Amino acid sequence: MADSFPQEAVSRRNLRSETVLVLALSLGASAVSSLISFVGSLTKPGGLKDQAAKLNGSYAPDRPWLDLSWQMFGIATALVPVALVAHLLIREGTGLRAIGFDRARPWFDLGRGTLVAAGIGSTGLAFYLVAHATGFSLTVVPESLPEVWWKFPVLILSAIQNSVVEEVIVVGYLLRRLGQLGWTPMAALVASSVLRGSYHLYQGIGGFIGNVVMGIVFVLLYRRWGRVGPLVVAHALLDIGAFVGYALLAGRVDWLPTP
Repeated sequence: MADSFPQEAVSRRNLRSETVLVLALSLGASAVSSLISFVGSLTKPGGLKDQAAKLNGSYAPDRPWLDLSWQMFGIATALVPVALVAHLLIREGTGLRAIGFDRARPWFDLGRGTLVAAGIGSTGLAFYLVAHATGFSLTVVPESLPEVWWKFPVLILSAIQNSVVEEVIVVGYLLRRLGQLGWTPMAALVASSVLRGSYHLYQGIGGFIGNVVMGIVFVLLYRRWGRVGPLVVAHALLDIGAFVGYALLAGRVDWLPTP
């Protein structure tokens, strides 16, 4: 006769497995990949600032339409874990509205998100420049796309994709599940923030520390507002500023590190 389990125990076990699988398909896997990349950078001759961490590169530099197809494919497939989270929350009987990722308060999300981005943007840039100058960060190259007509639209879409994936999964979904699994608020905050820092380790120690701090701030704001909407807006604006700003300024100003 098969063993029987109380319904609550089965539910907790399922939630634990579900959370591990969602992370393994998304940012948890990115954290492992980033750690491996960081170890490779540490063991490579030369300092961290002499190495480059490249984002938004070309898949087919001499074939713009094929390159665009790959870019759009990458953006779309990266959003699949978010669709999975939405499905799981709908099955729970709530949906993405449970974490505040809906159209209920668009102006609130846009306004608060813009303020957060303005506050974090300059501080984050200053921290990166100091970390790079002191050898704690690689040279981050936010984009290396060819000069094609779709360059800036793709960079903006990539920024939005990053923000949706990270804030929906590492803040809204993860905090909800950890709370259901009985984690204390402090333990959940640490887990979410360290996870955010971990999948940025490819940028170096500076990238890890800066994103852990950002993670703490975002978790506290999420708990205050009960919505990931403003965080998605803030993150998207920060990444758009980084991607588009680098494309416009790299090689034209002395203070921006380039390979």
